[in-house]
Amino acid sequence: MSAFRLDRGNAKLMGVCAGVGNATGIDPLLVRLALFMALLILGPITILGYLVTAWAAS
Repeated sequence: MSAFRLDRGNAKLMGVCAGVGNATGIDPLLVRLALFMALLILGPITILGYLVTAWAAS
């Protein structure tokens, strides 16, 4: 498992999902789908968590 960093080369928005996918070895598409499901369940908390993660990793 590698250290987490943003993957701007494979980014769709900021590179958070691609970075998480690279760090964990999970396909970034699955990470994006999980983020979407979390967005449906948790709403704005998910968006805030995404932005904080992007800010902390940059």
